Amino acid sequence: MWSRRRFLGLGALTAGAAVTAGCATEKAAVNGEKTPASIAALEPHPETPVPISVDERRARVEKARRLMSEHGIDALLMTGGTSLVYFTGVRWGLSERLFSITIPREGRPFVVTPAFEEDRAREQLENGPFTGDADVLAWEEDEDPYALYADGLESLGITTGTLGVEETVRHVFHDGIAQAAPALTLASGTPVTAGCRTRKDAHELELMRIASAVTLTAYEAVYHAIEDGMTNNDVRNLVSTAHRRLGYSGGAMVLVDAASALPHGTVKPQTVREGSIILIDGGCAVEGYRSDISRTFCFGEPTDKMKKIFEIEHRAQTAALETARPGLPCEAVDAAARKVIDDAGYGPDYAYFTHRVGHGIGMDGHEWPYLVRGNKLALAPGMTFSDEPGIYLSGEFGMRLEDELVITEDGAYLLTPQSPSLTEPFA
Repeated sequence: MWSRRRFLGLGALTAGAAVTAGCATEKAAVNGEKTPASIAALEPHPETPVPISVDERRARVEKARRLMSEHGIDALLMTGGTSLVYFTGVRWGLSERLFSITIPREGRPFVVTPAFEEDRAREQLENGPFTGDADVLAWEEDEDPYALYADGLESLGITTGTLGVEETVRHVFHDGIAQAAPALTLASGTPVTAGCRTRKDAHELELMRIASAVTLTAYEAVYHAIEDGMTNNDVRNLVSTAHRRLGYSGGAMVLVDAASALPHGTVKPQTVREGSIILIDGGCAVEGYRSDISRTFCFGEPTDKMKKIFEIEHRAQTAALETARPGLPCEAVDAAARKVIDDAGYGPDYAYFTHRVGHGIGMDGHEWPYLVRGNKLALAPGMTFSDEPGIYLSGEFGMRLEDELVITEDGAYLLTPQSPSLTEPFA
């Protein structure tokens, strides 16, 4: 059966959700159930993202080397993860076997890889900034990879000094290298990695904008597909399906009624009923750059209390946006949103607004820096954050609005339009 919400949704979908003649009826999904019409109407997002180029990665490596000089770091160690992709384009899963790429301040980068993975490693290097300009050191299963790593450093003349270690490198790798090269100082590589990644350029911002557009389109289609009796898992599956129909892998946490008062959810099952508050929080990635959007709305008619909390929440999100500008400390943005909530009677401090107002976002869903009390770091153009105050009433409901905030030369803007109300969240 079609609900009024579904019917109206077909005429309200955002750009990228085209309705064709064949979508006037529900279509069969892979699991044998029916795909709601608003989701069946989705077509691949029309914008074609441009991948990060080899030249862009080369420029990143050169900036990393300049930062190494500034911070007294002789080389940067990376294993699998987003920093490795950011600088080299190499995508490598983590395991108990050491695979690493090290960028020295001066000289040729080197790779340490399991011998049986050498061909795969060389294949990926061919498409990155180190084509023909990196040494590949391969170790057999019965050999010591850490001794081989120390040999790689020694070939660069690095036997003492400082090795910057990317923050997600596993302790077992860190410890193995420390024992194999005891005269070396192992220090945080974050001044280099965050120093490069914290401020996004125009290309990175464009990829984040597309990711946000995809996720918001998916959410709107899901909003029009929700029906009485659906579980939170039903809605979550719809979010994933909507992203797939738009051409991307994405998903979301879905919280209903009292569960929405728990910012990161609960394992308890939840069911949508007339008058339910529904909170959706998730996103997708486009060429490695992420979206992170939250929408809270009511299935049916909200109570006056719900409307009041939404209005406070909306003002708090707006206060953060209007406060953010270059030169201001990160903590000032958190303070601006928190003051609105405190002044409305939902304070003090973390009583109802239980978390910071925002986290950095880019290739990772959460990355540097953070909009939180005590962070004196000055905002700068190109920094990107979530703007997500929340108000959580234990045992009743919670509300969170989240859009991505970009610092400009003279202020800030959001990558997506703010949600206007509980009953028209995508107007």
